[in-house]
Amino acid sequence: MTLLKCYLSHYTNRLIRQIRYKEACVHVKLVRQHRRHLLSKQQIVDAYPQIIVDVPKISLNRIQLDYLSKSVDYEKKAEAYRQKTGAYIELDSNPLWSVFDKVILFLNDLRSKKYILSWQLDKMMPKRDTVQLAYLYFIPKPHKAGTPLRPIVSSMNMPTTGISKFLDKLIRPIFDKHARSTTIIDGVDLIHRLEAYTTNGHLIPKTYLCTFDITDVYTMLPQE
Repeated sequence: MTLLKCYLSHYTNRLIRQIRYKEACVHVKLVRQHRRHLLSKQQIVDAYPQIIVDVPKISLNRIQLDYLSKSVDYEKKAEAYRQKTGAYIELDSNPLWSVFDKVILFLNDLRSKKYILSWQLDKMMPKRDTVQLAYLYFIPKPHKAGTPLRPIVSSMNMPTTGISKFLDKLIRPIFDKHARSTTIIDGVDLIHRLEAYTTNGHLIPKTYLCTFDITDVYTMLPQE
């Protein structure tokens, strides 16, 4: 009975957390819709720390209010990032199926000319029921002042993803072979490199270890 009570309590708490999360997501959508409506009328919205949307019969706790305020703040930072870099624009139409058709025609053309084999065609051929347009989203960097956002373009299900994965398997071993000596994979690899650096007598009291950060590196890479 004790184990049963613990299980029921755990299950109930999990359901409550899921409900609260969904409730917060609904409120975020309402906030965004309300903000777009006001912006369309050229009105300025003071979103923090005021509550700009009040949904009756649904109470919000302090955590949820903070979540909503941060969401609005992140949206402002995301818009500021797009304005600063000029690297991303909001599309007026969905080019997914146009890209999909071009990829299909391209791969079939390669196969008809016998530039690729049948199994290679199958590896790279996109699936209509799983393809998805790439999209931009942001995650916060809480370890930096002002909590800036890190932009990420998710293209895991693009029509060209199969081609990218296939080419990566061919090119990656060549790249790793030539770049391994100057590449640090993770924290453990860094420790091993420093140990080797010390063993070889390179680490002395006058040694300087420096780090640097390139701002908006991905938006500066020429796509051509």
